[in-house]
Amino acid sequence: MEAKDIGRIIQQTRKELKLNQSDLALTSGTATRFISDLENGKPSCHLGKTLSVLNALGVRLDLIPPAKRND
Repeated sequence: MEAKDIGRIIQQTRKELKLNQSDLALTSGTATRFISDLENGKPSCHLGKTLSVLNALGVRLDLIPPAKRND
């Protein structure tokens, strides 16, 4: 997964919830510019803020160590 993939998921979810970028920024405690950068896949977006956005959207992030995967 890359930054652009996360951005695409955030944008799709935001639109499904009928939120604009300003609403999401307000809800997640970030700036509209940050939401735009995040949705455009900017790789240097702050992790803590990204997690706040994901939480605000109700998107679950699962991290699975290599030893636990069923690849």
